[in-house]
This record gives sequence, structure tokens and C-alpha cells, in this order.
Amino acid sequence: MISKLIEICGKNRLIVFIVTGLVLLWSIWAINKTPIDALPDLSDTQVIIFTEWMGRSPNLVEDQITYPLVTTFLGAPKVKLVRGFTMFGMSFVSVIFQDGTDLYWARSRALEYLSKLQGKLPEGVTPQLGPDATGVGWIFEYALIDESGKYTLQDMRTFQDWYLRYWLTSVPGVAEVASVGGYQKEYQIEIDPTKLQAYDLSISDIKEAVRRSNGDVGGRVIELAEHEYAVRGRGYITDKGMIEQIVVGTDQKGTPVLIRDIGRVQIGGNIRRGFVELNGEGEVVGGIVVMRVGEDTAKVIDRVKEKIKEMEPSFPPGIERLK
Repeated sequence: MISKLIEICGKNRLIVFIVTGLVLLWSIWAINKTPIDALPDLSDTQVIIFTEWMGRSPNLVEDQITYPLVTTFLGAPKVKLVRGFTMFGMSFVSVIFQDGTDLYWARSRALEYLSKLQGKLPEGVTPQLGPDATGVGWIFEYALIDESGKYTLQDMRTFQDWYLRYWLTSVPGVAEVASVGGYQKEYQIEIDPTKLQAYDLSISDIKEAVRRSNGDVGGRVIELAEHEYAVRGRGYITDKGMIEQIVVGTDQKGTPVLIRDIGRVQIGGNIRRGFVELNGEGEVVGGIVVMRVGEDTAKVIDRVKEKIKEMEPSFPPGIERLK
């Protein structure tokens, strides 16, 4: 058999050269098109549903959010397993589909079944789908460091959350950019209970007054000298001084009671569930880039690096990005 094959190849050398060339070209094409990844993505087709109901105990979140979600998805098509995890103020439900199920088909079914829960969950609770990524989509990390010493961790976290994160989210192949470390900026109102009682007010009154005072009011236009001037009322809160001036009621004499009369307004940080430390030199603010399912890891990483290099001139002076 082998001798006949050698004889045929010897008599048809042109055909052998052509076939060898075609196989070589196909090999080069396959090498260029084959994704390069340190960890092959063998994870299940999974849709994560995240629901936030802050301030509630795990038992209450379990009974009113996690349990209804889990029981709803048990009957969804091609669902293999449903797992629920509850913690203080948050619920996570993982819906695992059968092998070979298209992820975006699974996400569409998840949205369809979530629509059936409208009106059955607590008021103000809105479940959200996780990113279209998998468990091995964590492909790139970076840290922001301040060489000038002019910025706080809160300043760098604000830059990360409101600018850099969105720049990187626009990169093709990126599903999500998660922020870690630092402090999320908050306007905090510390109420004096004695003064609150003296003015016969409640926490609900304070909350409603702040909500009503944070927003613009639309008007119409006035035409003067062939020009139109838009009329509007500007009321978005931009600093703590504006919060101090909010009227929450009146006293017995009819004098307006301001928030500054019943408490103190300060800028602080949200509750943290962790922090980021770099090389034993102290805390930093960082980000985690998560890749969209089915993308080429090496190419997405290159795109992220190019985007960061492109946007570095827009960084605040003194803030640098560390790989």
C-alpha cells in the first residue's frame, strides 16, 4: 500500500506540489484565524440575573426576589439548572442552559420570562441581566496611580466611573468594565433627631424634599428681536451647598426650614466591600475588562491597550495608568 502510494506520488509530482501548496496556504490561513487564548472557554451557557434591593435582610430578599425568580426560570426551555444566591440587599440568579445553546437566544428567553414577573416583585425592584460574557472573560486589569499626590481615591474613582470606564466599554469585543477600589462619591445628609422632632418632620419628608429639588424644569421659548430664547428652571444638585438650601417645611411662624437647619451635609464615600492594593505601596483605583463571549482574547487586549494609549492625553494631570 505504501509502496503504491510512493509510486503514484513519484509519477504525479506536479499534483503533489499543488496539493502541498494548497495545504500550506490553508495552514497559514488557519494559524491567522485561530483565536489564541491561555484558557479555552469551556464554560456553560449561562445568564446571570442581578437584582438590588438595598437595606433589606437576606431572608426578605430570598423570599420576595430570589425564590420567585428561581421558580419562574425552572420552566424555561433548554434550562439545565437554576441557582440562586442571596446576600444583604442583593440577589443573584444563575440560569444555566443546555450545552450548545446560543447565548443570545438564552438572553432573549431570560428577558421574556422576566416580563412575566412584572407586578409580582416589590415596588422599585428591577432585575437586570449580567454582561454577555462568561466566567473566563476576565482578560485585562489596570490600576490608576497618582504620582502628583493631588488626587484622593475618591477623585480617581470618579474619573474611572465617569470617563475611563465608558471609553473602554466602547472598544469592540468588550462586554463590561468593572471598577474596583477607591470611594464612590456621595452627598450625605446627617440629620439631628432632636431638631427633626422639634420641627415636626420625618425622614420621608427630607427624602421627598431632596427628590423634588433635584431636577430641571422645562419651559418654552420667548421670541425677541427675531431670536428665540429658551426658558427653563435649573435645579440639578451639583454641590453640597445646594442641598443645604433645600426647603423641607416651615416652622410655627411660617419661616422656611432648610436642610442645614436640621442637619449637616457632607461629601463622603459609599460603603465599600473591598479595596485594591498595589505592590505593597498602598491603595489604588483599578478596573477589570471583561470580554464579550466568542471574541478573540489577544485582539481585544490589543484594542484595549490602543484605546488607553489614545486617551492618556485626556487623563487629569498626574494620574497615570499602570498595567
